[in-house]
Amino acid sequence: MTTDPQASRPWMPASYGVPTGGSGLPWSWVTQRLERSPNYWVVSVRPDGRPHAAPVWGVWVDGAVWFGSGPDSVKARNLAANPAAVIHLESGDEAVICYGEVAGRRVDGDLLARIDAAYAAKYTNPETGDPFTLSGGTETEVAVYRMAPHRVLAWLESDFATSPTAFDL
Repeated sequence: MTTDPQASRPWMPASYGVPTGGSGLPWSWVTQRLERSPNYWVVSVRPDGRPHAAPVWGVWVDGAVWFGSGPDSVKARNLAANPAAVIHLESGDEAVICYGEVAGRRVDGDLLARIDAAYAAKYTNPETGDPFTLSGGTETEVAVYRMAPHRVLAWLESDFATSPTAFDL
């Protein structure tokens, strides 16, 4: 993405005291948290409509969250049936909530190298000191999951009266 997405105020009940005009946080604040967060929560929907939440490791590369998952996991099966999902970071104090669709993709070449470099910079095997990657260090194609959010909500709990911001991508 070459330009920052349009920022606005999310709808919230009037009793929350959030202004209706302007915006609070810059897009750079959101991307910094997406880049540095060690854990992301993926919320998918089971075929019977019940929600499923699972923490994953992931990276923010090229305007998308990338993560791996076994093809037989609950989240993978849910996303195959219904790609609509929410991905949010761990912190409720620095909230970042991404809405979009998650799809499994075959990734190789330069994109896989950039994803792996971001992954290796964040995650290291505590036993060996070796960096973790989504490709496992091989040069073969890898199936990974990607969400390029269409809407992101963000706020600082310590400044909830003025910080809530919605970004439409």
